[in-house]
Amino acid sequence: MAKSATEPARRAGRVLITRSLGLGDLCTAIPALRAVRRAFPRHEITLAAPAWQTPIALRAGVDRVVDTVGLAPLGDEFRGVDVAVNLHRPGPESIRRLLPLQPARLISYRHPRIAATSGGPDWDSREHEVERWCRLLTHAGIAVDPHDRRLGVSGHDPVHGTRGRWNGVALHPGAAAPGRRWPQERFAAVARYLFHAGQRVVVTGSAEESDLCAAVVALANDSRGAWNRASLVATPPPISIAGKTGLDGLMGILRGARALIVNDTGVAHLAAALGTPSVVLFGPTSPEPWGPPKGARHRVLWKGRLRDPHAQPVDAGLEGISVTEVLRTLDDLIGLTV
Repeated sequence: MAKSATEPARRAGRVLITRSLGLGDLCTAIPALRAVRRAFPRHEITLAAPAWQTPIALRAGVDRVVDTVGLAPLGDEFRGVDVAVNLHRPGPESIRRLLPLQPARLISYRHPRIAATSGGPDWDSREHEVERWCRLLTHAGIAVDPHDRRLGVSGHDPVHGTRGRWNGVALHPGAAAPGRRWPQERFAAVARYLFHAGQRVVVTGSAEESDLCAAVVALANDSRGAWNRASLVATPPPISIAGKTGLDGLMGILRGARALIVNDTGVAHLAAALGTPSVVLFGPTSPEPWGPPKGARHRVLWKGRLRDPHAQPVDAGLEGISVTEVLRTLDDLIGLTV
């Protein structure tokens, strides 16, 4: 019987990819996800990851996301998948959660005590996170373009609700650990300067970071002045949208910004994927494995110190980055007058 024109094409097989980590982890894996899509164009591709990351995963070529936290066991629905791709460290826990599924093919970094990975490449802790997953797939015979990480998202104005660019800069003062957060008073000082330079300022963050973002806005607005000093045209005061938008909304706002000033955290990788210029502030960790793409659209500030990235007090190296240094770097990036 002939297939109806409206009947969906039958899938040639199934691919399971595991990457149940954070926002930055997913963004750095976009070239790898797209490579898998090209290599298996007729397969159903499932990503095991937190469900809230679905807007990015779908744009990266995945068909669906199965909500997964950490290295939780995977369901029997994946038993006998054609290909399982492990985009985690070679554990061994991340590999052993896949073995009971008996995939026809396993793509993973090698672990010396797991025979199923004997044909995989060796892990290199010095490698950049984007290059790491590209090398894994290249070793498996899958062509990868490490520059293929752009997300097709339209800009969105957070105040007027219109599409396109908005004349301003986004600030992201949060990070997973306090040691990686540039002091809120300095973010506020940057916001005050930008306001007086006629730039709109939007402070972004998760719902858990709402208090931090509100504090930055309060400090910035405390002495903001009523008018743009240069043009005498009213400029909207800095605002916080922390916890007020989902991932789709955040992507639109970042895509519409002139630039982003951000700590070493997942939103920095999101800006790189959106093509939004950024100034990224590193503290206790090196930008070599986790920094933005090298080139004209991004700048990294780092004092060269290596410390515990999970420490509680703000890192001394991060604290050594001055407001003036950040503003001058932003000026070099997008042309402010500092």
